[in-house]
Amino acid sequence: MASASDPGVGCAVTAGEIESLVAAEGLLELPPGAAEQFSSYLGLLLKWNAKLNLTAVRESEAIVRRHFLESIQCAQSLPSVNTLLDFGSGAGFPGIPIAICRQDIRVTMGESQGKKAAFLREALRTLKLKAEVFDGRIETMSGERQFDAVTLRAVDNMAEACAVGLTRLRAGGWLVVFAGGAKRDWDLLPGISWEVERPIVGASGGILMMGRKISKCST
Repeated sequence: MASASDPGVGCAVTAGEIESLVAAEGLLELPPGAAEQFSSYLGLLLKWNAKLNLTAVRESEAIVRRHFLESIQCAQSLPSVNTLLDFGSGAGFPGIPIAICRQDIRVTMGESQGKKAAFLREALRTLKLKAEVFDGRIETMSGERQFDAVTLRAVDNMAEACAVGLTRLRAGGWLVVFAGGAKRDWDLLPGISWEVERPIVGASGGILMMGRKISKCST
């Protein structure tokens, strides 16, 4: 594959190569057409990243390994749910890969920064995905908006974000957290029963954690 310094590096990872990287990590095969969508998503991300700094990872294959594969693993790990909120979606991880891989899920991506929200809308339009963008703070979302699952990845103040995310979950809904190897203070959050904990593909010490809301209480 081309190096980051090669001209046209934004197109360096083809759909076939993405499928190979997915298989190499032991993940399930992507749905038909998904690899092509991921390749288009990568090109769009690299184009916008030059101006918005959507991700500190700049090289094409590194983006696939660091962001796409983790998000694909999350999509494939999710149980059967109808609705999902991606809290603090940023460049669209894991919300856009979930929308690509799990068309059975209605994905809402929460992003309060206007320019990033604009990128997300353009990505949805380009990839023809049936998802939506909420361009405000999750705390300001209507109290009637409740979801079957809430994902959190690379958000500021994870403990606080988990507490807010829990208020957006229906009873029995899933809170899905991408956890680093550092000491965690959010996994003792009341009102949640952690049921799944597995290593994140390609990440040193990263863990994908999934817990269920055990009561109708918001905390």
